[in-house]
Amino acid sequence: MIVYLHGFNSSPASSKAQVMKRYMESKGLAQHYACPALPDTPEEAVAAIERSIAGHDPRAVTLLGSSLGGYYATHFVETRGCRAVLINPAITPHIGLEAYLGTQKNLHTGEPYELTRAHLEGWRKLLVERVDPEKYLLLLETGDEVLDWREAARKYEGARMVIRQGGDHSLRCFPEMIPRILDFSG
Repeated sequence: MIVYLHGFNSSPASSKAQVMKRYMESKGLAQHYACPALPDTPEEAVAAIERSIAGHDPRAVTLLGSSLGGYYATHFVETRGCRAVLINPAITPHIGLEAYLGTQKNLHTGEPYELTRAHLEGWRKLLVERVDPEKYLLLLETGDEVLDWREAARKYEGARMVIRQGGDHSLRCFPEMIPRILDFSG
């Protein structure tokens, strides 16, 4: 089972989520793919992820987390025993997203909400200090204009990594990484 976890202010309508969905459908694997809509609050996002993996052996679940979705994926890997492919993952959203406090809008649905200190505290509570690098594949691009790829490379040192020069936060090389993602997922 592959569960795609989208990033901050994103949705299942994101480009990577849709590319992955179409790929899985084209290979007859649609039943092994899910992409929940993650609510803006950390607690509700965690509950949505839990619903998506319920009934599956955690060892048979690969979370495919992009940006903030990578942060959530890390929490689940270390608390539930899943594995994860992380795409330019957020490392400390409780710090990095503080600059965005106030009114926000989902980029795909247009739905507004208030980003509050309670969100930051919720993300802080999910922080994982140490990770088991064997359970991760990192996909990073050095041109990420949102997050410093080096922070992810340090945090997940020892994990399998693909670091591409250039690119951006969206991971331009994503389509060509799909076979590697499936190979890692088993």
